[in-house]
Amino acid sequence: MSRDDLPPTVSPSEPPPAAPRGFTARLRNYFLTGLIVAGPVAITFYLTWWFVTWVDGLVRPFVPVDYRPETYLPFGLPGSGLVVAAVALTLLGFLAHNLIGRTLVDLGERLLGRMPVVRALYRGLKQVFEALFSGSGSSFRRVGLVEFPSPGMWSIVLISQSPSVEIANSLPDQEEHISVFLPCAPNPTTGFFFYVPKSKIVEIDMSAEDAATLIMSAGVVQPGSDQQKKIAALAGMANAARIANAANLEREPADTD
Repeated sequence: MSRDDLPPTVSPSEPPPAAPRGFTARLRNYFLTGLIVAGPVAITFYLTWWFVTWVDGLVRPFVPVDYRPETYLPFGLPGSGLVVAAVALTLLGFLAHNLIGRTLVDLGERLLGRMPVVRALYRGLKQVFEALFSGSGSSFRRVGLVEFPSPGMWSIVLISQSPSVEIANSLPDQEEHISVFLPCAPNPTTGFFFYVPKSKIVEIDMSAEDAATLIMSAGVVQPGSDQQKKIAALAGMANAARIANAANLEREPADTD
C-alpha cells in the first residue's frame, strides 16, 4: 500500500469532532440560566394579572357606568375594580365596628342561622376566615414535623388549634392532642388533617411561607436559600463545565499520539 492510499492525518491544531458538543452544552446552560431568571418573574406577573382581572370582572357590574374609568378614557384601567373592592371592604369593616353595623351583622347572622343548609356552611366559613385573617389567632403560623406515613419518615405539618372539649374527651389517649394539617406536594392546598399527641410534634423554626415553598418545590428550594446565590452557583457550574470540556479537548490529541 502506498503512502498516498493512507487516510489523511489530523493535525493537533485542527479542532476535534467533540468541539460542537461543548458549544451545545454552553448554549444549554445559558438557556437554563435564563429560564431560572425569567420563569418566576413571568409566572408572578401572570398570576398577578389574572387576580387583578378576576377582581375587576367581579366588581365592574356593581359600578355605575358613569363612574367607570373606561367611560372617560379610550382604554380600560386594569386594577380599578381591585381598588373599589379594597375601599368597599375597608368601609364595610369600619361600619361593622360601629353599633349600627354590629346590629345589622347580628341580624344577618341570625337570619342565616335559621337556614338548615346555609347555617352550617356559613359558620364553617366564618370560623376559617376568622382563624386566617383575624391577626390574633395562631392557626397555621407554626410549623412542625410528625412521623408520617411510617416510623422513621418525617413530614412537615402546619400546627393549628387544640381540639374542642367534645373531641378531646373522645380521643383514647389521655395525652394532650393538637390538630395539624399536612399539605401535599406540589399542591399545598390539599392534604390531610388529623389530631396528633402534642409530644409527637417536633416544632421547628420555620415560617409557614417557607414551609409552603419547600412543599411546592418538593424539596428543591430549601428554606433560607437566596435566588441570586442559586443563579451564581448555576453560573459557576456552567463555567466549571466549560473549563472541564476545554481541558478534555486539550488532552484528546495527546492521547491519540
